[in-house]
Amino acid sequence: MNKIRSIISVAFMMLFIQGAMAMSNESVNPIKIYNAATGQYDEVTPVVKNEDQWKKVLNPQQFSILRQHGTERAFTNALNGNKKKGVYKCIGCETDLFSSDHKFDSGTGWPSYWKPIAPENVGTDTDSTLFMQRTEVHCARCGGHLGHIFDDGPQPTGQRYCINGAVLKFVESR
Repeated sequence: MNKIRSIISVAFMMLFIQGAMAMSNESVNPIKIYNAATGQYDEVTPVVKNEDQWKKVLNPQQFSILRQHGTERAFTNALNGNKKKGVYKCIGCETDLFSSDHKFDSGTGWPSYWKPIAPENVGTDTDSTLFMQRTEVHCARCGGHLGHIFDDGPQPTGQRYCINGAVLKFVESR
């Protein structure tokens, strides 16, 4: 009888482990994002990590901004004054977000762009914190908070994507 109980216990444990593994490996629907290096859209899997996994790959400031919707102090990031040609990527997943061709000096102290490199590469949400309503910008692939969009940018869009430089990785064009 004890042998049968042991076999049943092991069988249930195996089923539980298989179920847990299946849940952790559930397929995530791929998304299409623009790849500036190839000039084409790639089908990619969204990046999904838990808090501990993010803390292992991001420094405290990056984690605060990208995962907790924080912000860096104005005029503290070197990318604000960067004038080189290239692409600004998400620090969390390396998705191409902004081109230097769309960057402008807004005088706000944060890197600013009048449009993303491709609309599919960023997402937006309504942000009602700080007793106001703003449009938050996030990375379409990893969901990381990047900054906000304002309607005081240059033409042709009239928009200012006000982005935290700490969550950007700049790759210079050759």
